[in-house]
Amino acid sequence: MNEAENPYAPGAGTRPPALAGRDDVLKNARTSIQRIHGGRSAKSFIFIGLRGVGKTVLLNEVQNIAEELGCKSLHIEAHDGKSLPELIVPGLRALLLSLNLMAKATDATRRGLRVLKSFVGSVKVKYGDVDLGLSLPAEKGVADSGDLETDLTAVFLAVGEAAKSRSKSVVITIDELQYLSDEELSALIMAVHRVAQKALPVIVVGAGLPQLVGQMGASKSYAERLFNFPKIGPLEDEYARAAINEPAAKEGVAFTKQALNEIIRVTEGYPYFLQEWGYHVWNIAKQSPIGETDARAATEGATASLDESFFRVRFDRLTPREKDYLRAMAELGPGPHRSGDIAATLGVLVESSAPLRSGLIRKGMIYSPQHGDTAFTVPLFDQYMRRVMPNLPKKKKVK
Repeated sequence: MNEAENPYAPGAGTRPPALAGRDDVLKNARTSIQRIHGGRSAKSFIFIGLRGVGKTVLLNEVQNIAEELGCKSLHIEAHDGKSLPELIVPGLRALLLSLNLMAKATDATRRGLRVLKSFVGSVKVKYGDVDLGLSLPAEKGVADSGDLETDLTAVFLAVGEAAKSRSKSVVITIDELQYLSDEELSALIMAVHRVAQKALPVIVVGAGLPQLVGQMGASKSYAERLFNFPKIGPLEDEYARAAINEPAAKEGVAFTKQALNEIIRVTEGYPYFLQEWGYHVWNIAKQSPIGETDARAATEGATASLDESFFRVRFDRLTPREKDYLRAMAELGPGPHRSGDIAATLGVLVESSAPLRSGLIRKGMIYSPQHGDTAFTVPLFDQYMRRVMPNLPKKKKVK
């Protein structure tokens, strides 16, 4: 095979050449955006799933749909290093400025900029030397209370009114939502709620790990009625085969049935892993059709690549005790597992390991499918833990 013509695209958030098995999800997203754009109501929605299922890819597709339909859009990715106001202010500034510069400025667009300027002063966001409101003063008494729920809601309402005055709609995409603090998540839910009540043309599309649904429900009891939560999982067999077959077919290359079976077996249908195995098997194979021997040979290279990137970046964020906890989990298999069984493998009481478990949930490494159960958020991470830590940790007290 010509490596320069390798059609597969492993990478964080990189769109696969064949976006198989996601048509229904994207159709529903398009319908929701069309409804908002047409002045009708639609729920905001959040993609929920493990690592490697393609949530970020779907968010990018949603943003493409929004722009295709003529909406204003902005995208942010939550993380530990910045607060929600710091992340969202630059995008809202650009969005409001674009609305204000369309033809003749409206009272609503100018007010939107004044409210944002007021918000920036309230939450003490550092935004370089840029004058957010240009020559406009801050809107006193609005978005300046110092209460994030109240102030972010005021900003969202001002953005919605500004967009409505221009017959535009706004699509805000937010990745890694589980990293928002409880206060930030509560404020975002409140803002979306008020915008929906006022029938303003703003929709929020997010993505997060499975624990996010519980986080949102605990924050605001109405969150589960306010948002839809499409679950994004590994691809069903026919779509997993299509994700491998279709890109190769466009290059005049085929796979044997046995090769496909092997790739789907080791990847378990997770889109990120399918791209990784497809990439490596293409570079290994000498001719078409690509066979089972090629697929088996690709496992070594694909696994090494994942170990040095996809898995390693997460492993390196862990403390020694957290690594021990996950290694004990891995000893029990992919999961989910009872928290008591993990503690027993470590040789400690379940109560003493509870803070460690909570910390790993906050880091996005594990989640609780149901009360008392624990599972990895990263598919195949149990296998990685056994490779990188061949031996179980010595039993010791976990504080």
